[in-house]
Amino acid sequence: MSIDITVPQLGESIVEATVGRWQKNEGDAVTAGEPLVELETDKVNIEVSAPGDGVLSSIVRHEGETVGVGEVLAQISAAQEQAQPARKAAASAKAATQAAPAASNGALASGSPLPAGEGAAATEATETSDGSHATPLARRIAAERHIDLQEISGTGSGGKITQDDVEAYLAGHETPAPATPVAPPPMPRPAPLAPLAPQPATMPVTVESRREERVRMSRRRQTIARRLVEAQHNAAMLTTFNEIDMSAVIEVRKRRRDAFKERYNVSLGYMSFFTKAVIGALKAFPRLNAEVQGDEMLLKRYYDIGIAVGVEEGLVVPVLRDADRMSFAEIEQQIAVFAEKARKNQLTLDEIRGGTFTISNGGIFGSLLSTPILNGPQVGILGMHKIQERPIALNGQVVIHPMMYVALSYDHRIVDGNEAVRFLVRIKELVEDPESLLLEG
Repeated sequence: MSIDITVPQLGESIVEATVGRWQKNEGDAVTAGEPLVELETDKVNIEVSAPGDGVLSSIVRHEGETVGVGEVLAQISAAQEQAQPARKAAASAKAATQAAPAASNGALASGSPLPAGEGAAATEATETSDGSHATPLARRIAAERHIDLQEISGTGSGGKITQDDVEAYLAGHETPAPATPVAPPPMPRPAPLAPLAPQPATMPVTVESRREERVRMSRRRQTIARRLVEAQHNAAMLTTFNEIDMSAVIEVRKRRRDAFKERYNVSLGYMSFFTKAVIGALKAFPRLNAEVQGDEMLLKRYYDIGIAVGVEEGLVVPVLRDADRMSFAEIEQQIAVFAEKARKNQLTLDEIRGGTFTISNGGIFGSLLSTPILNGPQVGILGMHKIQERPIALNGQVVIHPMMYVALSYDHRIVDGNEAVRFLVRIKELVEDPESLLLEG
């Protein structure tokens, strides 16, 4: 009895997936719960495990194929069912091996005559088809040299044609070798020509091979590409920029870093400061925490902040649910969990679904300034960048401070330019005065 391995339910709004790498081959033994294949969906990858013990008898859908929910991926057969045909084949082969010598010995012992023709084949045949007599060696040489044995007289016992008879016949009927042609007299050598002027050396033209590699885009990469293009087409996207003096935050982290790590077992990073600052700014400018639905604005009174995390397949955006109710430590702890799960490709659909606003930190990769693209249907995204010491004017003097450029991309359909600028200025004010985050964030 075979067990079908089918595509499981993939989650809300996900109806198809792409078959990834099979971890087992046909004929491999599998155990219940053992991962067999990975399915790539638009958002996360899902492992499909063996529903029971047995042998992977057939793989129906292969890597790169698109499958829908409920489709059969492979089949598992019980181990004893796979072994039964092999045991039958081995038993049949053994029986045939034992029966063959027994039948042969029985025939010889009973003295039964062999079938017609077999006795002649078993004994040395001396009579040729033309009625002459010859030894087997003589017949073979005659056949190789295309000699008619009727033309040869045998000198052996009873007139049998022997090898010597055939060779004597060949010696008397050899075809004379053709005469060796006489070489013509040598032609007189021409007078030597005058040496030619040396020609410039020509360098050989070497065409360096240019290698190309065609790699299939993963389903997640295809989805990222499609959604980024949709964001460009479906939103009136603009970006505004500002810069933030990070001196105060760096000083707080320096003073509190060790105690924070010892108490909460997580590092105090910059993301918790910016998350709190974004929440404070969203409360002041609620249309950045909304989405467009037809000719209406859906204003959201909760704050689910998406944190972009870079992985090999591209950015994923897990969501901090009700981030306004989280402490600095809870934000940092949850971000650390998301980063680890993203690296191991273990994020669930619930962890990346939704979100009202997104923060992307390109500074960890060294980006100094960039324009983030909206994560639709959201209407705002904040881009953080590299902290770099730069000279600035402060109180009439030029000083060097650690500065960060920040960028806000927004949907101009419902967010006005002055509103976006003031939103970004509010984030700047909150980050430059970290104590205010305890009140505003």
